Amino acid sequence: MSRYIIRRLMQMLVVLLLASVGIFLIVHILPGDAALVYAGPNATDDVVAAVRHTMGLDQSLPVQYIVWFGHVMRGDLGKSYVNGFTVTRLLLQRLPVTLELALASILISLVIAVPTGILAAIKQGSVFDYFVTGLNGLGLAIPPFWFGLILILVVALGFHWLPASGYADPSKDLGGALKHLILPTVTLSFQVAAILSRFMKSVTLDVLQEDYVRTARAKGLGSRAVLLSHAPRNALVPVITVVALELPSLVGGAVIIEQI
Repeated sequence: MSRYIIRRLMQMLVVLLLASVGIFLIVHILPGDAALVYAGPNATDDVVAAVRHTMGLDQSLPVQYIVWFGHVMRGDLGKSYVNGFTVTRLLLQRLPVTLELALASILISLVIAVPTGILAAIKQGSVFDYFVTGLNGLGLAIPPFWFGLILILVVALGFHWLPASGYADPSKDLGGALKHLILPTVTLSFQVAAILSRFMKSVTLDVLQEDYVRTARAKGLGSRAVLLSHAPRNALVPVITVVALELPSLVGGAVIIEQI
């Protein structure tokens, strides 16, 4: 067991190292000159060269990567070229709001996806099943940022029911915070709920065919008791795994939605 854990940890380190190399190369492949942007459009060549030397951009890529990786390992992610603050400080300022939005979206997605997925599996082939399947298809097909723009146009700008943007501190204005949270949460939850609902339906159908479910029914346990006691509890285990896998992309999606 210990050898397996060590091997998996080594594989994880290799993957992280390769990912860091990929990220570093992508940043350098992107068009544009960071030194020129930082110095300004009217800067002379000497000023741009001095800025490039200060930023270490005049060194070879391997040297730049080693320096960058060393700073990252010490928790130094550099400074923002826009406002001069450290990236770590900016992340700590914005991360709580992003996590708040992501966790709220996961909660809403689970509340919607779990019962609809189970009922769609129980009523397979019914009108309800087709309705849920259609909604799930829409949720997977519509990009979240486009769905967010539609919600802003209709709900915020059209009917003026909710604010189009902004943020309110829950400790100071709970009602205002909830109002500002509804639109971005619905935007993120729509796609995630579709993914989880489809997965929940598939897992529930598999669980209903398991031997222990058939045994429970053979012993006289009612269908309702089987569905409420055994099937959901066992079906939720893989769903939680999917939620954990969706969390990083959900946080990334929350960052994009915050810009709308």
